Amino acid sequence: MKTSTPHCQRRRATASRGLRARAAAQAQRGPGVRRSRGSRFALGAAALFLLLLLPATASAQTPELVFISDVTATSRGGDLLTTVEEQTAATLDALGEALRARGLGYEDVVAMNIFLRDSRHFQAMNGVYRGYFAENPPTRATVEADLPDRDALVQISAVATPAETEVIAPSGLQSPALPYSWGIRAGDVLFIAGATSRDPETYEPVRGDVQTQTRRVFGNIGMVLEEAGMDYGDLVACKVFLDDVRLWGDMNTAYREFVTAEDPPARAAVRGGLMNPDFLVEIQCVAERSDERRVVLREGQRLGRSPLSPAITTGERVWLSGMLARGEDAEGEARATLARLRATLEAAGLGFGDVVDVWVYLTDVRDAGTVLEVLAEMVPEGTPTTVAGLPLVGRLGVEIQMTAVVR
Repeated sequence: MKTSTPHCQRRRATASRGLRARAAAQAQRGPGVRRSRGSRFALGAAALFLLLLLPATASAQTPELVFISDVTATSRGGDLLTTVEEQTAATLDALGEALRARGLGYEDVVAMNIFLRDSRHFQAMNGVYRGYFAENPPTRATVEADLPDRDALVQISAVATPAETEVIAPSGLQSPALPYSWGIRAGDVLFIAGATSRDPETYEPVRGDVQTQTRRVFGNIGMVLEEAGMDYGDLVACKVFLDDVRLWGDMNTAYREFVTAEDPPARAAVRGGLMNPDFLVEIQCVAERSDERRVVLREGQRLGRSPLSPAITTGERVWLSGMLARGEDAEGEARATLARLRATLEAAGLGFGDVVDVWVYLTDVRDAGTVLEVLAEMVPEGTPTTVAGLPLVGRLGVEIQMTAVVR
């Protein structure tokens, strides 16, 4: 890999004591969200979930992370919002309110996931989005998905932190023309933007089959890791969005060339409509440097044939793979999947009470209500939960991915 001269821009100063005090005070008040009078924000399963992962005294190496999940906005002041421009602005306004409730601002967002009902809305969404993130924008992945709110055209989930952060901009990797940063580091945690097959020197698409594109994707991810002083062995969790789930096997062939064989990162792989027809795969990752890294296996479990670990613990957090299990229907699949997740958490000495972020991938988004009801029986109320219609690899319809914190 080409060695690049460090080019890390300081994104913001270390959070002040006042900021941390406001965040701690808000945590004691609970996860309430201020809303503009007369506005209705549909937030996934009718709720916006916020959670501080670590106490306000966390060190720079173990930064506080705030998850904000499933934000949508379909009306304002009693009027329906019918264009993607209107909904994007209202959704980002709702995000701003949620951030302010934690003593944070847009500049504190480190990662975004944007789900569009129609990929043709991509440019219009970006036109509004740029106005909110004009400088040092967060890392981002954008895919087309079915949304639980039938009136929503755009849905977002975000990760923010009051900790000091750095934008990671490798000198050998062309700056993205779109409003996102390649990487943002907070302490020992590095968020990497959804990477597609782009030439590092020109930003132009590198076409080819999915193996060719996957190798180019990891080449670009590797440049971000290197610039941040990390390598592929520090990857803890990835999300793989495939244009066609039938490409899964060929993608895996190339994917396993880059991840460590003995402790590959946790992973979820689903179909997500990509924004450029030239691309077949997009991969979004998180890395965390840790001397305590290890694979978490349930009793009697061994690593499978796919290049992923059921979970990776870093001593600070446990990053779980997207899991799925057979059932007679969506409810049965959800219960069986949660049983596997519970067993994996217990192998790490944790439980559902330690879960701080949940992702639910559904082949049929109409199953969202059923799955969320099952989830509510087991996971504490208020746990941040992202739900999206992103078809799974194979015949099952429910996949659930989690992150937990070691308290």
